[in-house]
Parts: sequence; structure tokens; C-alpha cells
Amino acid sequence: MELILDLGNTNQKIALFNAGNLLWVEAKNRLTLSYVKSIVKQNPEIESCILSSVVRVSSSLSTFLEKHFRFILVNEFTPLPIRNLYQSPETLGKDRLAAAVGGFNQFPGQPVLIVNAGTAITYDFVTREGDYLGGLISPGLQMRFRALHTFTKELPLLTYREIDFLTGSNTDSSVFSGVINGMASEMEGIIARYQSEYPGVRIILSGGDLNYFVNRLKISIFALPNIVIYGLQQILAFNDKKPL
Repeated sequence: MELILDLGNTNQKIALFNAGNLLWVEAKNRLTLSYVKSIVKQNPEIESCILSSVVRVSSSLSTFLEKHFRFILVNEFTPLPIRNLYQSPETLGKDRLAAAVGGFNQFPGQPVLIVNAGTAITYDFVTREGDYLGGLISPGLQMRFRALHTFTKELPLLTYREIDFLTGSNTDSSVFSGVINGMASEMEGIIARYQSEYPGVRIILSGGDLNYFVNRLKISIFALPNIVIYGLQQILAFNDKKPL
């Protein structure tokens, strides 16, 4: 059994895999050492663990995991089942790297673009040969709502609600349309450019805001909510095949 920890900016996820199959996943605002210990106690079959974080990892957590398991803390030197061609690997978010691995594993031998709609929207591209080239980063949904409120004097702070219009008839509806339709149009436009440059590219949509856009995009996509979790499991499995 494998323990997967993904510490993101907004959510922190913990998951269990067995023989490559996702058994359970949970998202929390913050994963504490005591909670991780409780999961470990309930699952004595755990043999290996991988941790990816875009925030600071407590030394007590990493020490505990290293002491009890075959443990990988993902960094720019971690061996991968794809080739990382990013020009500054030390600055690359570990979540983006794991998403790229997860996407390539879903469609091996095909070009794939992973769109991860979270705190930020990330677009990560892997060639059919398994070369990770990089991608794009733009503001996520809540970041756009917050930016309009923060950097203007009059615009309200809004959160997502479902809309079916283009033209806003008041300030609130204008903000809703600008943020939601603007974000969907951005996704469609960037995806269309990749489809033009890389015919046959497969598109994966993931992230915490996945459900807001999966039916709004007028293109063929593959929805996979936990692409980073799956990618981390693939990295762990890849390293478990060789001595560390």
C-alpha cells in the first residue's frame, strides 16, 4: 500500500493506493502530523510514501515519514518517468510536475495538455515522447474575483455562482460574466492553440474548480479530479522499481 501526500496552496490532500488503484482520498485545509499518524495507524499495510508540497513542510512530518517508510520528498532531482525539459526545474511547482506525469500516464505515446483549475490555472504540456516542455500560469477563479475587488474602489467581492448569460445587466452580473466567461474563453483559446500546433493532443481538466467548467467548455476533454495524486503515485511506483 502507498501513502500519497499533496500539500497545495489551498487544499492539502492525503490518499491511499493499492496495486496502482486509488482506495481513498481526502482534502483538508491543513494536514497535521497527528492526523497523518492516525491514518498510518489505521493502515499498517503502508510500505512507501511520497510527499509533494508547494508550501513549507514541517521537519517533524518529513522525519516521521522517512523513519517509517520508503519515503520520497519530491524535488527537482527526483527521478521521473518523463523527461523534464523545464529551463528552471528548481522553480517548477511540484504539483505541475506531478500533473504532467499523471497526464502522460493516462495517454502514453500521445501529446497531452493538463489544465489544472485551482488557486491558479496551470497548463502543462507533455509531448508524445514523454518530454515535459512547460506551459502557462494564469489567475484562478477566486483570485480573479478577489483581484477585481481589491484593486478597485467599488466592485464587490463575489464568489462563483452558475450563470447562463453573456451580457451583465448590473455590476454583480457583469463581474460574474467577466470572470466566469472570461476564464472559460481563456481555456478554450489556449487549448485551441495547442490543438492547432499539436494535432491529436489530449486534454485533461483537473483541479478544485474542475466542476465549474467541465460542462461549460465546448471542446472534448477528459476530466480527472485528482491528476496530481495520480501523478505522485506514478512517481512513487517508478522509484520503487529501483533502489533509492
